[in-house]
Amino acid sequence: MKIKKVFKRLLVITLISIACLGLAGFIFFQHPSFGSLPAGARLNKMIKSPNYKNGEFVNFSPTPIETGEKSKFKGLWDFLFENRKDAKPLANIPNIKVDLRRLPAAEDVVIWLGHSSIYMQIDGKKILIDPVLVSASPVSFINKPFAGSAVYAPEDMPDIDYLITTHDHWDHLDYNTIMSLRKKVSTYISPLGVGAHLEYWGVDKGKIQELDWYGDFQDNPEVKITAVPARHFSGRGLSQNKTLWAGYIIHSRYGNFYISGDTGYDTHFSEIKKRYGPIALAIVENGQYNADWKYIHMLPGDLVKATLDLSPGRLLTVHNSKYVLASHSWKEPLVKISEASEKNAINLITPKIGERVYLDQPGQKFEKWWKEMD
Repeated sequence: MKIKKVFKRLLVITLISIACLGLAGFIFFQHPSFGSLPAGARLNKMIKSPNYKNGEFVNFSPTPIETGEKSKFKGLWDFLFENRKDAKPLANIPNIKVDLRRLPAAEDVVIWLGHSSIYMQIDGKKILIDPVLVSASPVSFINKPFAGSAVYAPEDMPDIDYLITTHDHWDHLDYNTIMSLRKKVSTYISPLGVGAHLEYWGVDKGKIQELDWYGDFQDNPEVKITAVPARHFSGRGLSQNKTLWAGYIIHSRYGNFYISGDTGYDTHFSEIKKRYGPIALAIVENGQYNADWKYIHMLPGDLVKATLDLSPGRLLTVHNSKYVLASHSWKEPLVKISEASEKNAINLITPKIGERVYLDQPGQKFEKWWKEMD
């Protein structure tokens, strides 16, 4: 009898614990930062896309997210608890803090803000790409930035003409940053479906422009913005691929600027070059890669192949030096592309976070700043 009572008590405690965890999880996923799934007219527009099949967006090529032999649980466990050598820098990431609000409008520049966040000024237009200036995760204690890498905050931003989002992952679309910048942004440009998050967060629907691959947006004669394919996936919560992911071509009098977004290697790089011709500056992901997800992020050799496909005048690599999102050392992406650029005659530029890249100075030189941190 005593054994039965103990068993029943343990069973009740277990069921209550499971119920409490389930309730906590349900409440957690109700936080507005998880955004909203597309519906109504927005969903109807998505369904008409050739890239939307069987209720979700797809890549041109079959793209499994995970390719290794580990289970999802084992992969997550290793990521959270394995001892990764040199995953974080021992010293502060060097940076240059520019007062963006007082930057002369006539100064045409590109400024890396850390990870994949980019500020651009072109012909008086102020452009902000994938601004993650507060948090790259749904909880503050995960994905903390490296010391020295988070020198720009929403309050440092000037009024923005175009806020461009490549996809809805947390390290590219930051709820807190969007909320802080709502009164400063004139137009939001995103892939199909991502506008559902923005509208849910209070952005005026009339300010949102959602593009399919190869779709254009232009409201002035100086700058045109085109969404182009990427090989990746999307999702902020439990649902995946309900919104599109993309790179962009920004057409300007300085030539074409290419922003890759997150992407694995595929034929889209050569197709972009074929469609749009010479690329003056390519801003391409480099970091947070792993052989276990080789189709959704580029390994170092893939980055070289992509760059040779694009043959840009200058290459700036991003998606590194701010967060630990993979198992490689923090500086490995920069070391490998630097070595490869010398072997393959790639014009790699390596500005510090916050350092101005002048669009009218293609010969501008930069330090290999990570070497100073050995």
